[in-house]
Amino acid sequence: MYYSSKLLSIFLLASTLLFLPAGDANLAIAGTCVAGSSCPPPPIKFIPGQRITIEVVNLTQGVIQLQQMPVTDALTISPGQVRTFLGGNTIDPNFSLIFWDTMGLALKTDIIKLGARNLRIELRPGGRPPGNRAVYLNDDGRVQVL
Repeated sequence: MYYSSKLLSIFLLASTLLFLPAGDANLAIAGTCVAGSSCPPPPIKFIPGQRITIEVVNLTQGVIQLQQMPVTDALTISPGQVRTFLGGNTIDPNFSLIFWDTMGLALKTDIIKLGARNLRIELRPGGRPPGNRAVYLNDDGRVQVL
């Protein structure tokens, strides 16, 4: 009796370990998408150290304040207005722009790579509060919306 219960315990332990995934195993679930319609767009990236022109467009009905950190004080951008900045050079490869609606409304940000050296930032109304508040060009060339 003792021998059979010990054998049963060993069998249960072995079968449990057999069906557990390995601790370092990376499990992935493959998703499908249709190119051009449901696939997420590739991340926007520029050549690190390359000087780029950044244009910011206010597509809201309200006034937006924006500030290139730590270069400028707060600047006003009216509805439909475009402001241009330079960023991403080898001396200071990071570019940081913060922005906010003067009425406190949430903003949605769309970033568009217009060419090898041109980035367009479109500020629109919407998004979940608090909305997007910054765009950051990393020194590795990646663009992030925060």
